[in-house]
Amino acid sequence: MSWLSSVRNALSFVVPATKETPDNLWHKCKGCGTMVFTKEFEENLSVCPSCDHHGRIGPTKRFAQLLDEGSAQVLPPPPAPEDPLKFRDSKRYVDRLKSARADTGEQDAFLNARGTIHGRRVVIGVQDFAFMGGSMGQAVGEAFIQGVETAIADKAPYVVFTASGGARMQEGILSLMQMPRSTVAIQMLHDAGLPYIVVLTDPTSGGVMAAYAMLGDVHIAEPRATLAFTGRRVIENTIREKLPDDFQTSEYYLEHGLIDMVVHRKELRDRLATVISYLCPERQAA
Repeated sequence: MSWLSSVRNALSFVVPATKETPDNLWHKCKGCGTMVFTKEFEENLSVCPSCDHHGRIGPTKRFAQLLDEGSAQVLPPPPAPEDPLKFRDSKRYVDRLKSARADTGEQDAFLNARGTIHGRRVVIGVQDFAFMGGSMGQAVGEAFIQGVETAIADKAPYVVFTASGGARMQEGILSLMQMPRSTVAIQMLHDAGLPYIVVLTDPTSGGVMAAYAMLGDVHIAEPRATLAFTGRRVIENTIREKLPDDFQTSEYYLEHGLIDMVVHRKELRDRLATVISYLCPERQAA
């Protein structure tokens, strides 16, 4: 036994061995590394009070932050094939799904809710990066189409929050087929005269970026979000050039005309209400 262990055991009657500090009392900011009280971080909409880094949040928090109190109605996830290719890498795909569902409490990486923002009807779809990196599989495609069909039935705009690493490799070509399916669904919205609004959050990339993430009538992004089709290193190795430091960020996209605005999370609810009032001036809450 080491000297330090002997001293610790001798003083155990003074310092209890039981751990009294909760594990979730502090949050370490991924932007600046500052330790912030978890309660303070959550009250600040999961935004770091020191550096304004926007933390990743899932559907439940999004709906609570955006929709009028008491108006949210979460839509049950539509049925989708569980493991169409019987895929296995280091783990079985079905086991990865079980693990992700246990960790997040969600059925898959995309969830819809209907409700109102400042009294105006809206359908919101949120992609959850915590569920297998927000990857796009058949379940995500079905949920996206469910959101479109609900928006058409409600005669309401469809607002989608993207957060994804791209297509879900465990579903192969079936995952990539969700790209044209979502494109057709967006055209259905347009045919119904309804707007499709995209809010890009950190990170949005791959097949999602090449599909419904960049097909909005209005594109909004959260500050300093990583937005990309492919990785920075791949591009630099291909073109043999060094890319700007702010390349593939919300601010870079805004400067080069690829998105319409960058909006802080604290202002997002009011900004969405304003955009919806411009695009649907005659539509009020039910």
